[in-house]
Amino acid sequence: MNNPLGRHVLAEIYDCSFEILNDVQKVEQIMVNAALEAGAEIREVVFHKFSPQGVSGVVVISESHLAIHTWPELGYAAVDVFTCGERVNPWDACNYLSAMFKAGHMEAKEIKRGLGCERMAAVSV
Repeated sequence: MNNPLGRHVLAEIYDCSFEILNDVQKVEQIMVNAALEAGAEIREVVFHKFSPQGVSGVVVISESHLAIHTWPELGYAAVDVFTCGERVNPWDACNYLSAMFKAGHMEAKEIKRGLGCERMAAVSV
């Protein structure tokens, strides 16, 4: 199998706005808009505000998901964007998130998912 089943970007987003990362409605809106910016089709959205601070959430898309956990006190957001197929670009979502969180910088890496599926099928019981 030469083509991956999906692309999974793990993003470390630093030096973000405390106010944005601690506001569950803003984080949800930004995450939903990031999915749309990337060309995804949204299925479900779940977000939770922690006390005293922080937000976790997931946007389930037809192509897989976007997930986040924030540490507003550190200006940090841990994000993963997993997309299947060729239509949705996970980097578009990550770059959008970084801009909207007013980040100082982002470090990210992409993992190709499902490259070993042919081998797995050959050895499965």
